[in-house]
Amino acid sequence: MNTYTNIDQYKASKGAVVTIGTFDGVHQGHQKILKRVVKRAQNDHLTSVLLTFFPHPRMVLQPEHDLKLINTIDERIELAANQGIENIVIHPFSKEFSTTTAEDYVKDILVDRLRAKVVVIGYDHRFGVNRSASIKELKQFAADFDFEVIEISKKEVEEVAVSSTKIRTTLEKGAIEKTNKYLNRDFSIHGTVISGKKIGRTIGYPTANLEVSESYKLIPALGVYITSSLIDGERVYGMTNIGTNPTVSDGSVQTIETYYLDFKGDLYDRQMELFFHKRLRSEAKFDNLSSLVVTMKRDEQNTRAYAQQLE
Repeated sequence: MNTYTNIDQYKASKGAVVTIGTFDGVHQGHQKILKRVVKRAQNDHLTSVLLTFFPHPRMVLQPEHDLKLINTIDERIELAANQGIENIVIHPFSKEFSTTTAEDYVKDILVDRLRAKVVVIGYDHRFGVNRSASIKELKQFAADFDFEVIEISKKEVEEVAVSSTKIRTTLEKGAIEKTNKYLNRDFSIHGTVISGKKIGRTIGYPTANLEVSESYKLIPALGVYITSSLIDGERVYGMTNIGTNPTVSDGSVQTIETYYLDFKGDLYDRQMELFFHKRLRSEAKFDNLSSLVVTMKRDEQNTRAYAQQLE
């Protein structure tokens, strides 16, 4: 798999089957499109290309909305590559780029740069300045520039019954099991284990405090979750609290802290991926540490039972 951080870096050696979009989440619907692109490229002896954009167009054109994304750009690349895409072109999205006319977009990027022979695209795809052109115009350009358009119909999209917006909503609600169903995999976050206040070790629950560097990454709703990580090649389950630790702090700082079952190693400064499996409960403020520990023991029992079911 080849990754290009600008359309100018891509040097076409042969014609391509291209799909275009932000593909945030690389969910079931996205996976269906990508597999279709890969299969068509293989059948026609072409190369497969995903043209995506970063930052997300809404981040640039509507910054006041503070859009959070299901995936970081690195996660998106890895997930798309897992579907078999040969080339991923991440073109920087800017206000200047948003003024590109539909014709220039098709001629300069799809035809001249990517050498598109087939474009696989959703029925509602829009492009060009002010998103003025639709799939109708794309098909007209296809006739002029000699490439084929494969339209993903409304019926096909609705059969999947999932969208990036719907997934963001489930994450914001903490509905992690529904999120995972939509994604067709376990939602995860990447980060670095940093030093915390070390309060957990004083009550028998030492935790790894995960710092996520990308501010645009969507973090699930506050609460306690069953999670896991691959540590030295072994899957280790744990319980993760996303919240402000109101029982032992002033509640001003949000943290992501995980107690890994039966793990005693040092994780400081390590890069970790945390997979989310199930939400146990909402975060709560307890009257004292004893009440907190009682609840955490119950969380641990539930986490162990969940992990044992999967062994």
